[in-house]
Amino acid sequence: MGPRVSIAALADRLSGMIGPRASVARGVLDQHGQSESHYRNLPPDIVVLPETTMEVVEIVKLCAGANMPIVPFGAGTSLEGNAASVAGGVCFDFARMNRMLTVHESDMDVVVQPGITRKQLNAELRGTGLFFPIDPGADASIGGMTSTRASGTMAVRYGTMKDNVMALEVVLADGRVIRTSQRARKSAAGYDLTRLFVGAEGTLGIITEITLKVHPVPQAISAAVCSFDSLHGAVDTAISVIQSAIPVARIELLDDVMMRGINAYAKLGYRETPTLFFEFHGSETSVAEQAEAAEAIAAEHDGHGFAWAKAPEDRSRLWHARDNTLYAGLGLRPGARAVITDVCVPISRLAECLTQTRRDADEHGFIAPIVGHVGDGNFHMLILVDPAKPEEIEGAKALQARMVARAIAMDGTCTGEHGIGLGKIEYLTDELGEAVDVMRSIKRALDPNGLMNPGKIFANGARA
Repeated sequence: MGPRVSIAALADRLSGMIGPRASVARGVLDQHGQSESHYRNLPPDIVVLPETTMEVVEIVKLCAGANMPIVPFGAGTSLEGNAASVAGGVCFDFARMNRMLTVHESDMDVVVQPGITRKQLNAELRGTGLFFPIDPGADASIGGMTSTRASGTMAVRYGTMKDNVMALEVVLADGRVIRTSQRARKSAAGYDLTRLFVGAEGTLGIITEITLKVHPVPQAISAAVCSFDSLHGAVDTAISVIQSAIPVARIELLDDVMMRGINAYAKLGYRETPTLFFEFHGSETSVAEQAEAAEAIAAEHDGHGFAWAKAPEDRSRLWHARDNTLYAGLGLRPGARAVITDVCVPISRLAECLTQTRRDADEHGFIAPIVGHVGDGNFHMLILVDPAKPEEIEGAKALQARMVARAIAMDGTCTGEHGIGLGKIEYLTDELGEAVDVMRSIKRALDPNGLMNPGKIFANGARA
């Protein structure tokens, strides 16, 4: 990046364009420099709230002319500093571009703006008989979920964002607007640009419109919880359920440390041992059959107390424990921050990876609860550290490095769903080698001046 124009001059021009929706107020800047991650606050120089694609285009052109970094921002729930303004610049907050534009009920797809959150989208779909299933836990924005290739608890049945994004409207670094695909359910027309931008973390362009698959609301839903004496028993149950072709919608693992946390946080009385949470979707008959089959498999692996929940309020109470794992985990060490990390391995290696990681954390004295989307081999660790003790943060980073190396050695990935952001940059080459150079080439072709979310995925553009 070459020399920039002054922040004040650019702010004046942006204020002339969109009025008070361009802000340099310190509180607003600080709000946009933080997230759920443990990284220090890295605020932008200016925050803008566009309302239309054409406003995005005009602001991007102003930023390009001023050589000013561009950082898209959704709900601020990322866990790897994905939307931190590491080089300052202009933060594009999409809170005002949060509408569902079109519902195609017969085709089972919707067109939305990037600022709509997943809960807001499902609230607006109520009454159509359709829903959007991707659930990363937080009420993230659809734009942010697209940019980080999010997945979550129902990916085992419904796939991840890459499987559910059909088309995108994207503003490129030079202000051009492209559409990556049409609404057809399949296409062999040229490069798959949709999936190029899904997971690019805002480093290639700004997503301004998203076409999503939506799914029929199941006729019946049931949930269940079952505890185990060991991680191996829980993981082997999950693997057997998947291999038996039981179409489970969710299968989540909480280890003994996390179960201790949720019992204390939510005043629950679960056994504080590794525990699986299931959800089944289908007809009344099929969900009962699925649950019975899963219960039989759990019994073969010494599962205890397989408890069903069919009523919505009972399911809600059961899943309340799973949905509050971040805060429940933090409650295990008041005042701590969590270095949150994730990996994903082939499910045949999951028990080995999990047990070795659990042992590693315990041997190094960390309180580090684990929660996993075990149906697809993905698990997360919350490493609790005292933010005032640099040696603990360094120890947590070393633990993460060993966890990632272990996963890559098992043909896994350094991140199943958090994205690379700031925290996983050093591991990307370990995993993909020369493929990272190809990514850099694509980045240079689409963003030759390096203005789009600099300092993410690749180690460039960060300020000290």
